[in-house]
Amino acid sequence: MEPDKMYRPELLRLESPTDRKRYNELRNGEALFVYDTVMHQLQELHKIRYPSVDVSTLDQPHLIEQYLDGKDLTSYGVWVYYPWSRKLVHLVPDTEFYELRTNRNQLKISAQEQLVLKEKVIGIVGLSVGQSIALTMAMERVCGTLRLADFDTVELSNLNRIRTGVHNLGLNKAIIAAREIAELDPFINVEVFSEGLHAHNMVDFLTAGGSLDLLIEVCDNMEVKLKSRVEARKCNMPVIMETNDRGMLDIERFDLEPDRPLLHGFVDERDAENVGSMANSERMNIVKKIVNAEMLSPRMKQSFAEIGKTLRSWPQLASSVVLGGGVVTDVSRKVLLGEHVKSGRYYFDIDQLLDGH
Repeated sequence: MEPDKMYRPELLRLESPTDRKRYNELRNGEALFVYDTVMHQLQELHKIRYPSVDVSTLDQPHLIEQYLDGKDLTSYGVWVYYPWSRKLVHLVPDTEFYELRTNRNQLKISAQEQLVLKEKVIGIVGLSVGQSIALTMAMERVCGTLRLADFDTVELSNLNRIRTGVHNLGLNKAIIAAREIAELDPFINVEVFSEGLHAHNMVDFLTAGGSLDLLIEVCDNMEVKLKSRVEARKCNMPVIMETNDRGMLDIERFDLEPDRPLLHGFVDERDAENVGSMANSERMNIVKKIVNAEMLSPRMKQSFAEIGKTLRSWPQLASSVVLGGGVVTDVSRKVLLGEHVKSGRYYFDIDQLLDGH
């Protein structure tokens, strides 16, 4: 595979002869960075399993020896190889890893709820704003599979809101997000559509290998924005959109309201059919309808007036994008757990909250 297409780590379990051979090849190769903290992970595992016992009195060596049951420490667990960075990391097995990774969620997320979330599949379209959402979802472990779609590559001007290093300039945005998720949790299943979402792959993105439980749409392409909703509605699939001006959040519960109008009726259904042949000025008018231009923040209104004159596109700030990642993750978790979440448009507007005090 081409280096700039890699995003899946290799999971090596040394009881497998094939995996052990690959492990030996890597260890005998050059320029490999090895990280082995598995003993510390085992110590933490036993601390969380005996929460009522003072750590100073916990006989960890004995407990770990019993737990390993004579197994060689090197052969224990999983060795994870990240080919894009040539890092080899030793981890506890996936079950114990999951137990440790989600321990600090409890009881804000119960163990039973965590198991429900583990089976969920979430799709994210647009990995600029969507990167913050994807990473927050991975950190909180609100799903077992993330399906990411974006055709675009990172440019230097994107780094005001996309968390990545300058060494990733020119790399696909979905690949960057997938790699960061893999380095955070190699056991989350990540699927990448690096060509973005379009008419020929939209149904596959939504349904192939199991339908999405939730679609997060945060892309700039107006045709994709509208047509993905049409297809999601056909599948009775809920859609969430975050527009980071004034913390605007849209929730469309097509799973509960299969006849609900697109985007709360702000756009005409015919727009979704004809958007592909529209001129840029017509598309901009749809954007204004969707965001309800009168409700934009004063600075966003000022920016909109300058697009195509002094500005190439509308501004997005890291603070707003990160806030949106948290809000979308929280609301998504509630939807996926069957909590009462209504369709509608909501504002998580910091300026309004501060002005109110």
